[in-house]
Amino acid sequence: MAGSNGPDETGRTGSGDQDGNARGDDLDKRRRALEAAIAARRPEPVDDGKAQSTGGLNGIGYALRLSSEFIAGVVVGAGIGWFIDRFAGTSPWGLIVFLLLGFVAGVLNVLRSAGLIAEHRIRKQDADGPKQE
Repeated sequence: MAGSNGPDETGRTGSGDQDGNARGDDLDKRRRALEAAIAARRPEPVDDGKAQSTGGLNGIGYALRLSSEFIAGVVVGAGIGWFIDRFAGTSPWGLIVFLLLGFVAGVLNVLRSAGLIAEHRIRKQDADGPKQE
């Protein structure tokens, strides 16, 4: 009978309970070994004596720094544009152009501070001359 739960020719039951338990035990052993290996490689938490509540204040400080860098770029650009318009008589084109340049500079400063754009670094040249790439 194909649908019976009795033993077949190999001595196994048709329900697979013993085989399933053996697989489950094997999976549990493998899972525990994996968890132990991951725990061994995980770096230890560093307790530098600071309270856990300062994390929120650090985030607020970081946000204020990024926003002030953006606002400073826009204000400086608008100020330069206004002075150019005032002395050259090109109103409102100097203000428009330098306001847009200030906006771009502010966004670039925010991206640099956030670490999304690497800062431009001058390559050191050897005594022989410029590097060949």
